Amino acid sequence: MQFYGRLERHGEHEIKEISILEAMKQFKNFNIAKNLSIRTIQHYDVSFEIFKRFYDCTQLCSTITENTIFAFTAFLKQKGTMNDISVNTHLRSVRAMCYYFMKLGYIEPFQITMVKTQKTIKETYTDYEIEILLEKPKISKTTFAEYRNWVVINYLLATGNRVATICDLKIKDIDFDTGTIRLCRTKNRREQIIPISKTLKDILKEYIKYRKGESEDYLFCNVNGERLSEDGLKLAIRKYNRKRGVSKTSVHLFRHTFAKKWILNGGDVFRLQKMLGHSSMEIVREYVNMFSDDLKRDFDTFNPLEEFSTKKSETIKITPKNKSKTRIIL
Repeated sequence: MQFYGRLERHGEHEIKEISILEAMKQFKNFNIAKNLSIRTIQHYDVSFEIFKRFYDCTQLCSTITENTIFAFTAFLKQKGTMNDISVNTHLRSVRAMCYYFMKLGYIEPFQITMVKTQKTIKETYTDYEIEILLEKPKISKTTFAEYRNWVVINYLLATGNRVATICDLKIKDIDFDTGTIRLCRTKNRREQIIPISKTLKDILKEYIKYRKGESEDYLFCNVNGERLSEDGLKLAIRKYNRKRGVSKTSVHLFRHTFAKKWILNGGDVFRLQKMLGHSSMEIVREYVNMFSDDLKRDFDTFNPLEEFSTKKSETIKITPKNKSKTRIIL
């Protein structure tokens, strides 16, 4: 049974009577109209399916209260297979839905907070692993796929781009004249221009010459010249890494490695934010905090106080009042 249209007086608010299921449909249409990414909408759908297993969504929206969300959070945590990060993922989806309902007057307004999580150090590739992965295969004695994967590894370490962004790159997006790469597909859906490092420029020039193709063709393609899917690229890198004896196989770890190396090499956080495509400094600050132990490396070498302590220090000995100052060189 669906409810819609009637108003129910709740304190100072007039609450519209509509079933949760019907309101969910409105929320999905709203997100489609906002042009949210297909992936975001799919994430919402998964979370809502879980919420529907927890709560009878044929009921009115007005039955959802702060206690309902508390109970839903407990339901997620009791599943046993879900960590706090996953709990927050589903909680964010339901929060977005509830705030939409509040805006339309379907439920009483209340605040929804996330579960507190402990920040863990993001895993990265070691220098030794990177050296193994960057060892160039002989083009004349290898397959196109292995050579392409080697180029992708170089690209990942030089840019920190996400998988989805890489898969959508086209040959025309690489501008050797200006030394830039145009990123058409980003997480925040804003086109981005990033610089090409000298080494990557040489690698891409050689690869494009070997790959051939037209400007509208995808840069990183399969053996048939077609666009690589995200899963296809992840699988290709997994096989490439394992073949070289590297147990870590995550493509996203290259993004973490890029951020860590950038920080340790003295890169400023503002440019790192731009390179990673983050709209705020929050995630960048997390990277700095996570790699704080690594920042201690050679700390004395770069510390200003240590610099001055290695030089001959000069002190001023002050004699009693009205007497001259005596300069003593130590």
